[in-house]
Amino acid sequence: MKNDINIRPMTESDRAEVLAMMRVFYDSPAVIHTSSDSVLEQDFNDCIGELPYLRGFIAEQNGGVAGYAMTSVSYTTEYGGVCVWLEDLYIKPEYRRFGIGKEVLRFIEKEFPEAVRFKMEVEQENKAAYACYFGEGYRLSEYGLMTKERI
Repeated sequence: MKNDINIRPMTESDRAEVLAMMRVFYDSPAVIHTSSDSVLEQDFNDCIGELPYLRGFIAEQNGGVAGYAMTSVSYTTEYGGVCVWLEDLYIKPEYRRFGIGKEVLRFIEKEFPEAVRFKMEVEQENKAAYACYFGEGYRLSEYGLMTKERI
C-alpha cells in the first residue's frame, strides 16, 4: 500500500464513519471503560462544534479513512504552559503498520506549537501502540493517574 497520508480536521460528513470507529475503539481492550453511544455522539458533536477544548482529526491514506484522533487542551503548572491530551487515537486494523499513527502524532505536535507537554493514556498490553508512542518520544509518567467521575 502506497503511503499517501493526509490528516485533516473532522467534519460533519465524517459522523457515521467516526462513530463506527469510536464504537470499535471503546469496545476494545485499548480502553478500560466503554462509553455509551450518547457519550460518543456528544464527543463527536463537541469535536466539530464550537467547544474550544476538544478537536477531532481524520487520518486518510490514499483517499480512504484510516482512523481518527481527538485532542483536548489544558494547562500544566508543572511545565508552565499548554498541555495537549491525546484523548483518542484509533487506526483501523487494515491501515496499521504503515506509519499513520506516527504521522498523526507529528501532525498534532505541529497543530499545537504553543504546547509544552503532550499526554495520553495507553494500555501497556497494547505493544504496537506503546512502541509507536515510545518511538515518538513519549515516556511513561511516574505519576499515578487518579480519576473521579461525576456521570
